[in-house]
Amino acid sequence: MVTETAGLDGDARRFAGDTAVVTGSTRGIGEGIAHRLAREGADVVVHGLDADEGESVVDAVDAIDDDGVGDAAFVEADVRDPDAIAALMDATAEHFGGIDVLVNNAGVQTETSTAEATMEDWEYVVETDFRAYWLAVKHALPHMDSGAVVNVSSNHATSTMPEHFPYNAVKAGIDGMTRAMALDLGPDVRVNTVNPGWVLVERTAAELPDDRRRDVEGTHPVGRLGSPADVAAAVAFLASDDAGFVTGASLLVDGGRGAVMQDDALPDYAAGRDD
Repeated sequence: MVTETAGLDGDARRFAGDTAVVTGSTRGIGEGIAHRLAREGADVVVHGLDADEGESVVDAVDAIDDDGVGDAAFVEADVRDPDAIAALMDATAEHFGGIDVLVNNAGVQTETSTAEATMEDWEYVVETDFRAYWLAVKHALPHMDSGAVVNVSSNHATSTMPEHFPYNAVKAGIDGMTRAMALDLGPDVRVNTVNPGWVLVERTAAELPDDRRRDVEGTHPVGRLGSPADVAAAVAFLASDDAGFVTGASLLVDGGRGAVMQDDALPDYAAGRDD
């Protein structure tokens, strides 16, 4: 369960009176974003495929003992189904009266090469990570007088690793989609991308035994891996009026990893961090 809220002042209520939809928010980064926006006053629609997990996130938001925290509701929808995406946006507007912030976060990943990937792999990733982002915006717009869209992409949009196709190609495409949407939807709706790097969620933690995690941390100039709260803070900024002059941008949130040219030429940044 996400409880950390990086950099949040207790008096910050940038989204008071707003409604936010966060796709893929029953765990991990999406859950962190839902918590952050709710703590800043937004009514939040938690979305996913697992009702038990979704209601758990809603209960956690409702349990926050702090005046000004927004309400939360869970809506189950398969983002590979265009009709389900439309229904998600309609249900949000019916329940809360409209949509002010849309965070496209739901995504899947395959570990296949260009030669190995099948049509099923392609459709699975493209429909979930790319087409659904477009359709979510398309169906949210009738319920948005103004506001912001934040598309969650990845550092794979700008640099990648072998055998991450078509995930890496789609993540690069999201950055291009964001720029196109920013032009088409301005001035009323701003559209930006957040590109996370290594983020310590359950899946990442399971794939990184202690010695490997230490090595990976050491390649980050900040000396650690990211948290869902780190990404949520960036999303909240881009969705808020504080970023009122920012649209069509892609914000890399990767602890400096993207600045690294050659790992073996780096100092071990993690060695200098106080644990």
